[in-house]
Amino acid sequence: MLLIALLGLGWYLNRNWKPMVEAKLKETVSTSTSGLYQLKLDDLDLNVTLGNVTLIGAELIPDSTVYQQMVQQKIAPNSRFHIKLAALNIRRFSLWDVLMNRRLYIKNISFDSPEVHMMSERHDFNDSTKQDTSKSLYDNIKEVFSSINVREVKMENIKFKYSKIENGKSSDLQIDSVRLKLQDILVDQTSIHDSTRIYYTKLVEINVPGFEYNLSGGFYKAKFDQLLINTQEENVLMTNVEYSPRMSKAEYFRQRNENKTMVVMKFDTLRFEKLNFKELIDNQQTIAQHVQIKDGSISLYNDKRYPKKAISKIGRAPHQMLMKVKQLVRLDSVLVNNIDILYGERSAKYNEEGVITFKGATGTLSNVTNDSLTLLNNKILQANLQTHVMGTGLLKLNMSLDMLSKEGAHSYKGSLGRMKATDFNRILQPLLKVKISSGNIRKITFDMHATDHKNWGDFRFDYDHLKLNLENLLAPDANKTKKGVLSFLVNRILINESNPDANEIYHVGKVNYTRVPSHSFFKTMWQSLLDGIKQCAGISKEREASLIRNANEAKEVVKESKGIIKKTGKFLNGIFKKKDKKEQKDE
Repeated sequence: MLLIALLGLGWYLNRNWKPMVEAKLKETVSTSTSGLYQLKLDDLDLNVTLGNVTLIGAELIPDSTVYQQMVQQKIAPNSRFHIKLAALNIRRFSLWDVLMNRRLYIKNISFDSPEVHMMSERHDFNDSTKQDTSKSLYDNIKEVFSSINVREVKMENIKFKYSKIENGKSSDLQIDSVRLKLQDILVDQTSIHDSTRIYYTKLVEINVPGFEYNLSGGFYKAKFDQLLINTQEENVLMTNVEYSPRMSKAEYFRQRNENKTMVVMKFDTLRFEKLNFKELIDNQQTIAQHVQIKDGSISLYNDKRYPKKAISKIGRAPHQMLMKVKQLVRLDSVLVNNIDILYGERSAKYNEEGVITFKGATGTLSNVTNDSLTLLNNKILQANLQTHVMGTGLLKLNMSLDMLSKEGAHSYKGSLGRMKATDFNRILQPLLKVKISSGNIRKITFDMHATDHKNWGDFRFDYDHLKLNLENLLAPDANKTKKGVLSFLVNRILINESNPDANEIYHVGKVNYTRVPSHSFFKTMWQSLLDGIKQCAGISKEREASLIRNANEAKEVVKESKGIIKKTGKFLNGIFKKKDKKEQKDE
């Protein structure tokens, strides 16, 4: 008799409560979101006896009219969602607990074929004004429930679409087969103040499988093998991350028809630790304690067969570009571990490619931020890195970038350990037809300061047995004597074989380099260091003039010496980038 009574009560409640529950759900969604969202249902299957509910054809629809009203009132969130479900299954809730204690406890919620469309539209008032948090989600449900607790929510094979809206235009990103798990969702009087929860939830775990996205502009793509997000650990992990052109190197430059650097970046691991998910979701602010970039490569290519646009690079140093980012970025440290860096360039004259490599770059960047408040306490972005030049010489580099300087103030100092000078033939021979026959680099040290317009400082270069072979600069049919004289003139007259030189004089480079506006930040650094190399090697205007005088005296020994001088002049102009046209004409 008791069993029959319970079944009868369950049948009665299932039949008569269904419309009431459906109406109450829709009302609660609308009320708790201030009318921003409406709930649509095709059907509702309610089994009070077992504590199960199934919502069939459920859809959470944002009201665009209400959203625009909220924008005008400056209370609109930056993100809104449109969610569709084939079915939503709620399992094991206690009706008795709801009736007696107004507590809703649900053991499990699962979603069937979910489709989620997230629309992100940044509003300045969310940055400048503090949102009204006086009315929380609990305030909206407390008349019905004293608390709501869901132990676990699972979503499999989610179709996720992200739309970023700027200036009325939308750029879309779509991902399939996403997995989502939420644990211990609690809405009560105290949970909103629980710092261990994000939006009332103890854990949000997201797994995104392989993904590839063609970036705007038509030249580049981004991809990764897996994305793992864990809000409890406050971590984001991406594996096999790649940013690269969508076409071959030759096709890239052909389509661009200009010498614009081609970038290829690949990392086995990219990890954010202690990432503030709430700020990221609400305000698109990237705030994290650590970012780790591990085991990968960065390749930069130029092709001088194509024209280069001569635009000013003043004000476009890395730290200056970070300050121009609209969204706040605050990273305590960026850890770089085992990254290979390559710069390659194809010569327009010889149609050959030369490369210089930096193997296994490792180090730390600290205080990476454009947050003006943080920078008031510490305005310096510090970078400490070390790598092996051409896979051999240990290069240590320390950079200090003044984030608040209007003139782009920065400094850099470092050292290069022992290596063979001949290792640089991989870039010198293809691009300049210059070969280093011998030479030992014992040590290089430099201490430089710079702004947008000047680089200055001390440069020290200890080396011995340096000899250049310039025979390839001349035509292939040039006689051996002519080729030998060219190398002789440079090795014996233009450069010092060692430092200290044969007279035991130690040469120190006193760099005072004026930046060419069209040169990039890193090219300017290189030109400044090259000026120090030239000074330490004894190359000066006086030495160049001496080369010309001695070459003229060689007329009796070598026929056609004027041709040699002409070739030598071209060599000087090509390698050392002389800018004084009047001096070139006089020579």
